[in-house]
Amino acid sequence: MTWSELSDLLAVGLRETAWMVGVSTVLTAIGGLLLGVLLVLTAPGGLLAAPVVSSVLGFVVNVARSLPFIILLVAVIPFTRAVVGTTIGTDAAIVPLTIGAIPFFARIVEAALREVPPDVVAAATAMGATRTQIVGKVLLREARPGLVAGLTITVIALVGYSAMAGVVGGGGLGDLAIRYGYQRFETEVMVATVVVLVVFVQLVQMAGDVLVRRLSHK
Repeated sequence: MTWSELSDLLAVGLRETAWMVGVSTVLTAIGGLLLGVLLVLTAPGGLLAAPVVSSVLGFVVNVARSLPFIILLVAVIPFTRAVVGTTIGTDAAIVPLTIGAIPFFARIVEAALREVPPDVVAAATAMGATRTQIVGKVLLREARPGLVAGLTITVIALVGYSAMAGVVGGGGLGDLAIRYGYQRFETEVMVATVVVLVVFVQLVQMAGDVLVRRLSHK
């Protein structure tokens, strides 16, 4: 394979991976944030204390997190087909990627919110802040560095998940590595794919670290 052909394949694979990870990250950030906030609010002693609801949510999250992604990928095939109309391609891969990442990020959100000093919440309550204001202007605001750091970890996990999605035709760099690097024994494709993935992850981590430092100084 010539360098021109390899570069074209890598460009397509990187674009597909970026699309899958980007869309999944947005959906995961929304779903995981909502779920994480609910876990904190409904916990015993929370602003909306509901132990039964908290236990159910916690159980669902734990079950979803206990499934290896490759198994989840296959298990949700009927749901993926119902939502997207197909089980092959980048759009189809977004469904299991999001389902697998939301519980993961929700636990990170929960941990970040629990790190907010109780005195800060108590002070806001004493000043007459509503529950909505406490969540939006106290909990989420104070936990921003932890949330961004957690989202960075989640994005990197999604990159790994997207590579596994290539095993079932999900597209992206993982699919490229499987079809060319493994099945056709083209070692240069496998090596190039690994290098691109490493660089991609490093850039994501660096961007996340920079943002966390800026938020921590505010």
